[in-house]
Amino acid sequence: MSRINPVSLENAPPKSDESFIGVNKALGIPNMVATMAQSPAVAGAYVGFSWALSQGKLSAKIRERIALAVAEQNSCGYCLAAHTYLGEKAGLSKDEILRNRRGTSAEPQCATALAFARKMFEKRGQVTDAEVADLRQAGFTAGEITEIIANVALNIFTNYFNTATGVEIDFPLAPALTA
Repeated sequence: MSRINPVSLENAPPKSDESFIGVNKALGIPNMVATMAQSPAVAGAYVGFSWALSQGKLSAKIRERIALAVAEQNSCGYCLAAHTYLGEKAGLSKDEILRNRRGTSAEPQCATALAFARKMFEKRGQVTDAEVADLRQAGFTAGEITEIIANVALNIFTNYFNTATGVEIDFPLAPALTA
């Protein structure tokens, strides 16, 4: 049950409609963004951060993998549904999506990134020199490492937002993980 109602383009607070423009082109307007639009500052921050990271070095596939791993750790049904859908659109297989939710991957470099993302979450950012060195050894540059960290932070924000506000899921539900 939604604790804060989403807004429509017609009844959005002034300036929130600006956040709808870019999102609408890609997805329509998901309930998460429509709920964030109760505050133009929140919607603008989310859309701006997401757009900026989409312009970085990390591919859409790895960004979706990080989102899936973090959403699973946070038990965020909304983000699991959204990023399962977006992960499939980015070319991830159903099996790979399930691996990513568990914090691993069939691709060794991606598995290293997801292990690091999970450590970021578990340790609240207090990762070790060795954990950062593992990323470098897997072939990630300093810039890509900063983007991994930023993607974890962005996804923690959206997980917390969706859970706290009770955003209604408007994507196909993600399947339950089995042992």
